[in-house]
Amino acid sequence: MAILSQLVLYPIKSCAGMPVEEARATVSGLVAQGVHDREWMLVTHDGQFLTQREVPRMATIVPRVEGDALLVTAPNMPPLRLPLALEGDARMLRVQIWDDAVEALDCGDAAAAWFGDALGTRCRLVRCRPESVRPTSEKWTGGAPSSARFADAYPLLLIGQSALDEINARLLAAGRAALPMDRFRPNLVVEGTDPFEEDYTESLQAGAVVIKPVKPCARCPIPAIDQATGIPGPDPLDVLQSWRSKAILDGAVCVGMNCIVLEGEGTILRVGQAFEVSLSF
Repeated sequence: MAILSQLVLYPIKSCAGMPVEEARATVSGLVAQGVHDREWMLVTHDGQFLTQREVPRMATIVPRVEGDALLVTAPNMPPLRLPLALEGDARMLRVQIWDDAVEALDCGDAAAAWFGDALGTRCRLVRCRPESVRPTSEKWTGGAPSSARFADAYPLLLIGQSALDEINARLLAAGRAALPMDRFRPNLVVEGTDPFEEDYTESLQAGAVVIKPVKPCARCPIPAIDQATGIPGPDPLDVLQSWRSKAILDGAVCVGMNCIVLEGEGTILRVGQAFEVSLSF
């Protein structure tokens, strides 16, 4: 039995998370308070997606829903209000996210100027079109269909609290500081499982919804970035390398599992609810 202890959306890709008490599970990720996970994204002037890998200060951009708008704050900046209602005159912008080129809605010059000032780099804010479908690779899903908005690859990321506890025990033993869960940017955190049990979990079920882990999450340098300040620190991957390297991903250090919604599209998930866990052996 696993207990859902955290639910987190990231309305703007690679910016701060938005913890929620409940969210709807869809094939393209979580939806809560009228916004989708990774519904917005920052891009360069030529449409290439931006993340904390290139701009660590993105961690300090904090989105929250307030009334009919996404309220966005950043240090030393006035708040920015982004209407949740779609604007019919938004122009289309072709953007690149990894190998995918997609048409997105440009959020205008005022938003571009705000983010440019907040981050000290020229950029534009785009929004995923409601009708946009960006299929995930079926190589890892066993042929099950799934999609993502502006997430890197899959709609959900799952991590067990016990996995972070073990990571922190090893970091402390190596003379490093413990890390908070936000360094690994999960959507779903569960308690009551063995360390890294998600690696060999076949499915998690709560009522009608079935969530299936499909691919280990190869980690980039983002766990080294303090999510409160946007300042990079010691990279924990060198400590993790000794026991979290996955041969099936060419030796990449992996923490957490990318997941899809296998059944129960539209089901509401709530913090504190229990999942029945089926293991893959």
